[in-house]
Amino acid sequence: MFKQLREKLFGWRKKADAKVTEIFSDSGGKISESKLEEVLYDLEMILLESDVALPVVKEIVDNFAESIKGKRVTKKLNFQDAVREALMQAIEKALSTDKINILELVTKAPKPVIIMFVGVNGTGKTTVIAKLAHLFQKQGMSCVIAAGDTFRAGAIEQLERHGENLGVKIVKHSTGSDPAAVAYDAIEHAKARQKDVVLVDTAGRMQTNLNLMEQMKKIKRVANPNLVIFVGDALAGNDVVEQAKKFQETVGFDAAILAKIDADAKGGSALSIAHTVGKPILYVGTGQGYDDLELFNPHWMVKRLFADTSS
Repeated sequence: MFKQLREKLFGWRKKADAKVTEIFSDSGGKISESKLEEVLYDLEMILLESDVALPVVKEIVDNFAESIKGKRVTKKLNFQDAVREALMQAIEKALSTDKINILELVTKAPKPVIIMFVGVNGTGKTTVIAKLAHLFQKQGMSCVIAAGDTFRAGAIEQLERHGENLGVKIVKHSTGSDPAAVAYDAIEHAKARQKDVVLVDTAGRMQTNLNLMEQMKKIKRVANPNLVIFVGDALAGNDVVEQAKKFQETVGFDAAILAKIDADAKGGSALSIAHTVGKPILYVGTGQGYDDLELFNPHWMVKRLFADTSS
């Protein structure tokens, strides 16, 4: 996970450490601001090459510079360690947003709790829905899934397979039918049978298709969800950030789940999405199994990003 970004950051720290005599001023190992500029530029380039969005790069670099300037390096704290500590703090700060405890929300809200999912094709949205249904089941909650992607028969069939595996009711209509009607029927089914959660799938629309975005707004009006979740693909790099921005502008969502983070070649998208749209990442997908969904928090990500690079 984050292998490329981790290796680049480690290489950058070694390069900076090799130039330690240039970076220190003559005042007892204090880091000089003027000599630090080249190191900061290299850091900026590494983050940009790793699919970290420019506004996030700027905040990380600025936070890092503020933390490292004036720091004194001693025998107990060498330069690499000082850099590592300051950089971890800068990245964690950039990742921090208001948190949403989805399990607490579902537990306390009137039933059924309605959760709507948005995102483009191929992000792993359907699999994320199945994983969340499994998560709720482990907490003793019952679920209904609305097969709201009525544009693709394959999407309905995929949900049906998940439903069979998990023992979850799938409410569906024929291909090409009104997805808002599917959401409505699923909610009525949940009310009649006292189900706890309704998970509303939607078609994986390209965020530039205005007509399809309008239909997404209709589903939201009909379903009146407690929570709208954007599902992004970690492998999409900066594209996932642009997708999130567009969905936030046109439909609006409350939180994100980042799928395929186990295969994220660069790692930058995970650093960018929460900061760019100001919405928390709830979970990250770490595999194809139903249990491969990990709770996200900035400290979790930073620890994995810097794992085994302290030497």
